[in-house]
Amino acid sequence: MKTRYFLPLLLAPLALAAWVPNPAAPAADANLSKIKLPAGFTISYFAQGVKSARELALGPDGTVYVGTKDDKVYALPDRNKDGRADEVITLATGLNAPNGVAVHEGNLYVAEISRILRYDNVAAHLRQVPKPAVVYGKLPSKEWHGYRYIAFGPDNKLYVPVGAPCNSCLPEAPIFATINRMNPDGSGLETYAYGVRNTVGFDWSPRDQALWFTDNGRDMLGDNLPADELNRAAGPGQHFGFPYFFAGDVPDPQLSKGKSMATYVKPARKLGPHVAALGMKFYTGRQFPAQYRNQILIPEHGSWNRSSKIGYRITLVKLDASGQQAIGYETFAEGWLQGQKSWGRPVCLLVLPDGSLLVSDDQNDAVYRISYKG
Repeated sequence: MKTRYFLPLLLAPLALAAWVPNPAAPAADANLSKIKLPAGFTISYFAQGVKSARELALGPDGTVYVGTKDDKVYALPDRNKDGRADEVITLATGLNAPNGVAVHEGNLYVAEISRILRYDNVAAHLRQVPKPAVVYGKLPSKEWHGYRYIAFGPDNKLYVPVGAPCNSCLPEAPIFATINRMNPDGSGLETYAYGVRNTVGFDWSPRDQALWFTDNGRDMLGDNLPADELNRAAGPGQHFGFPYFFAGDVPDPQLSKGKSMATYVKPARKLGPHVAALGMKFYTGRQFPAQYRNQILIPEHGSWNRSSKIGYRITLVKLDASGQQAIGYETFAEGWLQGQKSWGRPVCLLVLPDGSLLVSDDQNDAVYRISYKG
């Protein structure tokens, strides 16, 4: 392994370009054989050894970028297009939980807890990443619900959520429990959605460009309350209930007094209780059968304090012909949880140009590829 080191830079993380060959996939992987998928689908490793893999983003040349809850950001090139990354390249290290990654006009945006960085023309510098620009440096530094999921919307704005700094509380500043957007240069920050406890996954409908997002319900109300949420924001300025109501019909025992749920937007779909629904995506590819197109796939990271574990799977939310109403909720992929012990936790999805689906896993330190062969 060849590694190059550079001295830390002021106001910038240590830039590091380390690369290792992607370990060869075993002939028969005992864990992957546990994953149950619909008929005709297969799962394989796209990359292994990607520690704490979280959000995924695709560069124009096909390179996949991976944020983490650790301190690193990775690049996974697949130059020969064989459905497996050629190598695992460490782009940067010394970051503060760089969960969020997004690519815009060839530049890689990375969201730490309190700031957003930009690595210009990143594909040309995978071996020696230059000092990043600080796009926005005034996000809250609180770690509770501090992982940032970022993405560029159809309006060319960069969207970034700020979760509540608590289980359930009146936010101490207006920025908490919101989804925000800004210009690519970090200017013009504005709040798009209010009352969002903790979203770590959102996407835009390919039909009407409405923003859909997952939201994690509060804890300490029992095993089965409240449900996690899938929400649809028809436009800016809507309030989705936190901290007064959860899942559309579960009042907060202390904070809901004097409030009416009718004031707030109800979820488009209730999900499982405490499943930790994260990096959802509309399936916009052409490889999967027609019934999956423009439908929503949701990685459920899995419960952490439920007496009987739930989640640790990918679910499918079916929409009606208009694309505005959720009419079904079912399991698409499962097997990361065996009994009450998990060996993996799916986090984020990414649809590749060939129509296959990537899935990150921050427990098994891997990125999988789900494909359909019929």
